[in-house]
Amino acid sequence: MKLLEERILRDGRVLPGGILKVDNFLNHQIDTTLLYEMAKEFSRLFGGEGVTKVLTIEASGIAIAAMTGYVLGCPMVFAKKSRTKNLSDRVWSAEVESFTHGNTNTVLVSKEYLRPGDRVLIVDDFLATGAALIGLKALCEQAGAAVVGAGIAIEKVFQGGGEALRAAGLRVESLARIASMSDEGLTFCQ
Repeated sequence: MKLLEERILRDGRVLPGGILKVDNFLNHQIDTTLLYEMAKEFSRLFGGEGVTKVLTIEASGIAIAAMTGYVLGCPMVFAKKSRTKNLSDRVWSAEVESFTHGNTNTVLVSKEYLRPGDRVLIVDDFLATGAALIGLKALCEQAGAAVVGAGIAIEKVFQGGGEALRAAGLRVESLARIASMSDEGLTFCQ
């Protein structure tokens, strides 16, 4: 998606350790116009799949997933990274390693919100190693829900997660695919 690539080049910053900082428009402060355009693109890509739920992981994927659910006309559910007092014991759970945070979380979704027969589109802001998508897919499998694919804002292709997931049969559509990153900048896949 040319609009997103241009924004990454203009306002993104490459940090040490393979981190791309886009929090000024994508996941801390959010450009809602850009977000809407991204959601429309996910709707174009997955609109014929009969999506009944959009699923993401707490926290930075929530805005993109919510807007995508709005455009697709279905609910958005997010996997929580911690158990809260108002979350019942009836949950699906999976372990997910976070590249950005350098830790592992047990993510939870209430069985009330993810059920057999759901057709799920997973949406997230980044795809690096694929750990978040693997965890979210596992939640869907536990629930008996079908995963129709994954919509990703930014894929760091050089980290291999997208390639492995595609090889395993998951449809992954990324709006911006980064081939390489260094202190000098980044390059997109052609």
